[in-house]
Amino acid sequence: MKQMQVVKAFAILMTGTIEAYGERRVVVSLPDHKMVVLEDSHIVKMYPVAVGKSTTPSPTGTFEIINRVQNPTWFSPGKVVGPGKSNPLGTRWMGLSRKGYGIHGTNVPSSIGKSASHGCIRMRKQDVEDLFEIVTVGDKVELMAEVPAELKPVFEGATEIPQQIASSGIANAGGVQ
Repeated sequence: MKQMQVVKAFAILMTGTIEAYGERRVVVSLPDHKMVVLEDSHIVKMYPVAVGKSTTPSPTGTFEIINRVQNPTWFSPGKVVGPGKSNPLGTRWMGLSRKGYGIHGTNVPSSIGKSASHGCIRMRKQDVEDLFEIVTVGDKVELMAEVPAELKPVFEGATEIPQQIASSGIANAGGVQ
């Protein structure tokens, strides 16, 4: 029962309204190197991720998934890498509405949990393949450079939102902006 209350409060905080529960949302905390998938007011999954390094940071804001590709080909000036173990995109690509950015696998799994990419969100092979089966074109993806204090416990692995937040009225006041 307590876990459902936590999930419900988190969904309200993220969406700002109860009516938005039907949406699927992917939320990435860039400083925490974590991604959470919300669907119908439930935390469906949480994954560790790699994000952009300081010289090539991940963009922030709300984007949409605009395409999904299994076994993508990686293109770089003067170089093309087809599907396979040496492909920097891994086995899956989910392109974002910000040109050139996406969520994808990696051929460097040791980078997960670090600021190591050129701005994209990298995931372990099993995680990106799992996410690929969950999300669809049009799903919202929020990349957050600063996680509001109210949401920090969620990304730090807490199983419940602190009492002062749950009783503060934030959930009933339209959410976090």
